[in-house]
Amino acid sequence: MRIVAGKYRGRVLQEFRGTDIRPTADRVKESVFQILTPCFQGARVLDLFAGSGALGIESLSRGAEEAVFNDSSKESLKVCRANLQKVGESAAVYNLDYKSCLRSVSGKFRLIFCDPPYRMECLAEILALVKERGLLEEGGLVVFEGEREESAPEGWEIADARRYGRTRVTFFRLAQGGEQ
Repeated sequence: MRIVAGKYRGRVLQEFRGTDIRPTADRVKESVFQILTPCFQGARVLDLFAGSGALGIESLSRGAEEAVFNDSSKESLKVCRANLQKVGESAAVYNLDYKSCLRSVSGKFRLIFCDPPYRMECLAEILALVKERGLLEEGGLVVFEGEREESAPEGWEIADARRYGRTRVTFFRLAQGGEQ
């Protein structure tokens, strides 16, 4: 697993192994980040299911001003912290379940990455909490990775959706008039 572009381009990140671990493939990450290129400069990013921290660190590499990392696994966060140290970044790192994280973080984010375990049913709850708490800045996106085609709940719309083999990435934004 490596950083694809930006100031840390080519740096190899520490990975972990396990049967329940599914890091975002480099080709998927490269494509998604190409789509998001205009979003990074000065952005505040939340990596909600951070794992190794690859998505947040890639964002920092491409010009994000701040990344916040969260994962419910202490082992994942050890790897995430090691990767942050490897690239010389400091960041807020939380060890919470996704609901607790969304209830406790403050401020607005331009990008919220959601790469949960594939069979976890959490999209509707994530989008509801993001909207309820006003966590997304105007024009911001929630980027959700999963295995199936997703639809937008009320108050949200799909800005883009891509398929990479069995992986699907859906970009959600608040619907016109859906902002607080």
